[in-house]
Amino acid sequence: MGQKNKIFLIILTALLLGGCGQTVDHKGKTPLVQVGNEFLYKEDLRAAMPVGIKGQDSIQFAERYIRTWVEDALLFHKAEGNVPDNLKLEELVASYRKALIVHAYQEELVNQQLGDSIDEAEIKQYYQQNPTLFRATQPYVQGLFIKVPVKAPHLGNVRTWYKQNTQDAVDRLLKYSIGNAVSYDYFYDRWLPVSDLAAKIPLKELDTDFGYLEKKKNVEVRDTAFCYFLHVEHFLPEGEQLPLEYARTEIKEILINLKRVEFINRVKQDLYNEASEDKDIIYYN
Repeated sequence: MGQKNKIFLIILTALLLGGCGQTVDHKGKTPLVQVGNEFLYKEDLRAAMPVGIKGQDSIQFAERYIRTWVEDALLFHKAEGNVPDNLKLEELVASYRKALIVHAYQEELVNQQLGDSIDEAEIKQYYQQNPTLFRATQPYVQGLFIKVPVKAPHLGNVRTWYKQNTQDAVDRLLKYSIGNAVSYDYFYDRWLPVSDLAAKIPLKELDTDFGYLEKKKNVEVRDTAFCYFLHVEHFLPEGEQLPLEYARTEIKEILINLKRVEFINRVKQDLYNEASEDKDIIYYN
């Protein structure tokens, strides 16, 4: 029997299960398959279709989708009539529905009243007041990195410039990198995890000791194709307080959650007070 004939028989069986003579309000949708009192609509199938699918691929997708929908519906109806203790299931469903409604209402309230904006001053204050919460799990560095081919011109100048934290040296190195460097990264103004640099430099010492850069401020490594130059201006050891730029996202999430909890608790208290004043709460002995 061909695949299309199988699909046809499945749909026919499903339609027969649905019974006849019933008037159903499909709310403007076009029924495609019926199993019991459930319907799969043509609009639902169309919405499930991957963007750009066409031809035989679209036919095969539709057949698989319909087959899966029918099987799931049949399995649900079979399970519904054979699972014991339906009362317990109904209680669980009711409890879950209640929780979903409350959660959706809380989310809407919070979004209306709080949003997700946190003042920068609040972030800095929390950062300063809780230094032990934000510890670096690896060292961080500030400095400069440049990677150039081994045959690049004027490598002697590069060896001089990359070690100097002066505006003149940085400007010269930047201009040089435009025409010669494969990679150039100026990070005097921000902190980088040492693991990021370890991925860029073929330096064996960094495979076992991230603290190597605390002692070695200027690093030059060479392989068959490239020269790698790294200058470390500042070093933040593992275990020290993380730079604010790395703690900011986490702090923002913490502050938003704290405000959410405080706001929801206040809403609950207000509702309780209002219901108490209106005598809407009745306690029985």
